[in-house]
Formats: sequence, structure tokens, C-alpha cells
Amino acid sequence: MPTPHYGQPRYRVIADELRERIESGVIPPGALLPAESVLTAEFQVARGTVRKAIAALREEGYAATEHGRGTHAARHTPIPANEPGASQREIPADARLAKLLQVDVGTTLSEREKVIRRGEQVEAVIRTYHVHHTKHLATEHKSSLPHQGEL
Repeated sequence: MPTPHYGQPRYRVIADELRERIESGVIPPGALLPAESVLTAEFQVARGTVRKAIAALREEGYAATEHGRGTHAARHTPIPANEPGASQREIPADARLAKLLQVDVGTTLSEREKVIRRGEQVEAVIRTYHVHHTKHLATEHKSSLPHQGEL
């Protein structure tokens, strides 16, 4: 049973604190989140509690984890009021997206996600990516690939 903290499980309290740090700029977009060991010491909780907090941030679009590179803060844009099921955030290009969009790994991309529902059931999830900074690998010729693509 999770230890309650003012009616909330500890992982939610930790996620709320980290979310506040990201939103306020204490942890800027693209910066690595503190290591799990640092967070376990800071909040005096088990590693599993920290992992659950980070998973909650990933689900909300505030953090992204890359194998071998760690977990970093992602810029989170709230869902527009006129577009239910849509969200937008900034992410670093991973190797696959970098190759597709012909940019360097780590280039800032805008990821837009749209969830299409039929009743209560999810019918489709559409993600589009747009390059913010045009830092191309090949500078001698123009790419035939568009800088906005659906995956």
C-alpha cells in the first residue's frame, strides 16, 4: 500500500514536484532529470516509487526516456481547448526520426499527437513531427523528404 501524503501516493507527490520544476524552468526542456539514486535520497523513497513517478511524467508528456541517454524534461504544451485528444510537446530526435527527417540526433522536434476515438474506444493515434531548428546533416543539397511527416 502506498504511503499517503496528504491523500496522495508518494509517487504522485514526487511527480507533482518534478512537474513543477519542469514547468517553472528549474529543469529546462532537454535537460536530464536527476538520477534515480539522487531522487530516492531527496524524497527518501524506494527506487520503485521514483520509477513510478517518472513513468507518470512520461505518460503526461513532461519527460522522455531514451535508452542509454537517460530521462530528460520535455516541453509540454497543454491540449488545445478546441481539439479534444490532441497534445503537443518538444522532443529530441532519436536515431530513427533523425534519419527520416535528415537532422542530427537530438535536434528539437515538435511532436503533435491526436487520439481519435469512436465512443469510448481508441480507433487511432496519429503523431506528426516538425523540425524546429533546421540543423541538417547534408547541407550541400536540399532534402526530398519533407520536414513534417506522419509516422
